[in-house]
Amino acid sequence: MATTTLHHFPSKTITSPTTITQFPENPKTLILQQCKTTKDLNQVHAHLIKTRLHLNPRFTENLLESAAILIPNTTMDYALSIFRNINEPDPSAYNVMIRAFTLKKSPQEALILYQKMHENSVQPDPFTFPCTLKACSRLRALREGEQIHAQIVKSGFGSKVNNTLIHMYANCGKIEFACKVFDGTSKSDVFAWNSMLSGYVRSECWGEVLKLFDEMRDMGVGFDEVTLISVLTSCGRLANIELGEWIHEYVETNGLKGSVNLVTSIVDMYAKCGYVDKARRLFEEMDRRDVVAWSAMISGYSQARKCKEVLDVFRDMQMAKVEPNEVTLVSVLSCCAVLGALETGKWVHFYVKKKRMELTVTLGTVLMDFYAKCGLMESAIEVFNKMPFKNVFSWTVLIQGLANNGQGKRALEFYALMREKSIEPNDVTFIGVLSACSHAGLVDEGREFFVSMSRDFGIDPRTEHYGCMVDILGRAGLIEEAYQFIKNMPIQPNAVIWRTLLASCRAHENVEIGEESLKNLVQLEPMHSGDYILVSNIYASVGRLEDAMKVMNQMREKGIKKTPGCSLIELDGEIYEFFAEDSVSPHSKEVYNAAEKMIKKIKSAGYMPNAADARLDAEGDDKEASVAHHSEKLAIALGLIKTRPGTTIRISKNLRVCSDCHNATKIISKVFSREIVVRDRNRFHHFKDGSCSCNDYW
Repeated sequence: MATTTLHHFPSKTITSPTTITQFPENPKTLILQQCKTTKDLNQVHAHLIKTRLHLNPRFTENLLESAAILIPNTTMDYALSIFRNINEPDPSAYNVMIRAFTLKKSPQEALILYQKMHENSVQPDPFTFPCTLKACSRLRALREGEQIHAQIVKSGFGSKVNNTLIHMYANCGKIEFACKVFDGTSKSDVFAWNSMLSGYVRSECWGEVLKLFDEMRDMGVGFDEVTLISVLTSCGRLANIELGEWIHEYVETNGLKGSVNLVTSIVDMYAKCGYVDKARRLFEEMDRRDVVAWSAMISGYSQARKCKEVLDVFRDMQMAKVEPNEVTLVSVLSCCAVLGALETGKWVHFYVKKKRMELTVTLGTVLMDFYAKCGLMESAIEVFNKMPFKNVFSWTVLIQGLANNGQGKRALEFYALMREKSIEPNDVTFIGVLSACSHAGLVDEGREFFVSMSRDFGIDPRTEHYGCMVDILGRAGLIEEAYQFIKNMPIQPNAVIWRTLLASCRAHENVEIGEESLKNLVQLEPMHSGDYILVSNIYASVGRLEDAMKVMNQMREKGIKKTPGCSLIELDGEIYEFFAEDSVSPHSKEVYNAAEKMIKKIKSAGYMPNAADARLDAEGDDKEASVAHHSEKLAIALGLIKTRPGTTIRISKNLRVCSDCHNATKIISKVFSREIVVRDRNRFHHFKDGSCSCNDYW
C-alpha cells in the first residue's frame, strides 16, 4: 500500500486511503496533535482535498477550527475560504467562525455572520449565543444584545447563557438589566455570582461589589480566585483595608499564594489603600512577577506621589526583562512629568514607537502632558497630531500646556480649532483657556470666556475659575478690580484665591490690598510661610524695611518655618535633588565650588544679590551666601558642569522662583549661552539670552 509522508511529521505517516475508516476514530486528533503551524495545516488540507475527505463534515469542521482558532498566526481569510466551500454549513461551523472573529477582535464580523446564519435559516444551538453575546459586549452593542436575548428566551436556552448575558449588560452600562438576569439564576452557581461581581466592577459600582460579596458569604456560596480579585479591586477603590487584609490572610491560610493574578490584586489593593510599603514587601516575595504585577507596583507608587520610586522600580523591571504595557508606561510618564525627567520620558516615547504601540487617548494624552510639563510644546503638539483619536481631555492638556508655557494666544487658537471640530469643552478646559488669557494679558477675552462658560455650556464656575479671573486682573495691574471681584464672589474664596491676589500685590507693590489679603489668609491657613514672605517682600519693595522685619518676626513668634525649597535636575537618566543650602548631597562640595564660580561670573555681568530673599535667620554676609545657595542655583550649577556647552538645562522646583533666582537665572542664560527651563509651583520660565518668557511677572 502506497504511503504519503507529510513534511514536519517524519515519525508518522498518513495512508492515502480509499475509505474514511482508515483514519483514526477521532479525526480531530490528527489535526490538533500534529498541526503546529500554518504550513502543517496546508499540507493536511491538501491531503484531505486529494483524498476527497474534505467533503466529510467531521473533517471539514475540525480543519475549520484549526484554521480559525487553534493554529497561531493564521489569517481569517484562510478560515473563510474553508467556510465558504462548506456546502450548507451547520451551527457548529458557524459557531467556530463567530467565536474566531470575537477572539480575534473582529466582533462586528461575528455579528454579521450571526445575521447571515439567520438569513440562511440555520438554527443556533446553545454554543452559538455565548460567543455572539461576547461580540455584543465588546462592541457595547446593547440593541443587538437585547435582540439576541429575546431569541435566547424563545429558544429555551436562557439558563445556559445567563452568565454571558450578565456580562453583556454590565459591559453595555445596563447594570440594572444584569441584576434582573442575575436574580433569575441559581444562587448556588459561583459563576453567576462572579459574572455579577465583574459587572459591578466594570460599572465601577464598588460598594455594590462588597455588598454582594457579603451576601455571597452569608448564603454560604463558595467563592474562588475570580471572586476575590473583583472584591480586592473594590477594596482598593474604597480604601477598605480591613476587608483587603482579611482576604490577604485568607489567601495565606488556604495556600493560594501561588496564583500570580491573586497576589497581584493584593499588591494593587495595598498600594491603592496607601500602604505602599506593605505592597512592596508582598511584591518582593512573589516568585513570579508578570507585567501586571510590575504595573500594579509602579501604579501604586505613582498614586502615592512617590515618583522617584516609580522610576527605580521601572529600571528593575527593565533589568528583569519584562516588557511594559500601556498601564506601566502611563504611570511612568506621569511621574516623569512630575519630576521633569525628560530623558526617561523620551526613552518611553522611543519604546512606544519601536513597539508600534497605538497612541490611544490615554497613552497619547499622558505623553503630551509629559512633554508640556518638560517645556517641549512642539513635541507635545507632534504627539497630538499623530493621535488617531482625541477627546476633550487631549485638547484640554494641549491648551493648558501651551498656557503654562507662556503661549497663551496659541492656546486660544487651539481652543477655537477644538470648537470648530464640535468638541464640547468641560470645566477643566476653561481653566486652561482662562490661564491662557492670564499669561497673554488678554483681560477682555478672559472676561468673555468666563461668562461663556455658564451662558453657552451650562458650566458653573468653580473656585479654580474664579482664581483664574483674579490672576487675569491681577497680572494686568487691576488690583482693586480683582479685590472687588473676590468680594462679590457667590462662593467663599479659599486661600488659593487670596494668595493669587497677594502675589499680584507683590508684583505691583500694592501694600493696602496686600495687607487685606494676608488678614484673610491668616484666618484660612495661619501657618503658611509663603504668605508672610510675600507681604514682607511688598514692604521691602516700597522701602518699609521695619515693617518687613516685623512680619518676619511674627513668623518666628508663631513658630512658622519656611518651606524648604527643593529643586530637581535629571542628568543621564538620574534624578538629582537639591535643597536650599544643601550640605548632605554627595555632590555638595563639587556643586558649591561650581555655584561660587557661577555667581562670581554673573556678578561681573551686573548681578546684584537680593538680601530680602535670604533665609530668616541669616545676618550680614550670611544673607548673600544664603541667597547664593538656593536650591535652583545649586541645580543649575550642577547642570553647567555636567552637560555639554549649549545643552538646555531643565529644573523643577516645589516653590515659586524667588525674585533673586529669577534675576540670576536670566543673567546665567546670557553669560553661559544656555537655555534654562525652570518649572516652579505655578508655571514655566523659559530663560534665554537674558530674558524670560514670563516677562518678569512671577
